[in-house]
Amino acid sequence: MKVLRLSAVILTTGLARSTIYKLIGSGEFPRPVPLTGRCVGWIECEVNAWIQSRIEERGRV
Repeated sequence: MKVLRLSAVILTTGLARSTIYKLIGSGEFPRPVPLTGRCVGWIECEVNAWIQSRIEERGRV
């Protein structure tokens, strides 16, 4: 299991920081895991699963 920091999530998804947090707020993106103090990270497999779900949704439209 790998933990991604925000910069890696931005690179992986192609989304802006503000968009990521907006999607988290609406429950549409995986929530970050608190690491220490103000430091958070995302579980890589959860981010990848979110990307896969977007790919699958593309085929349904």
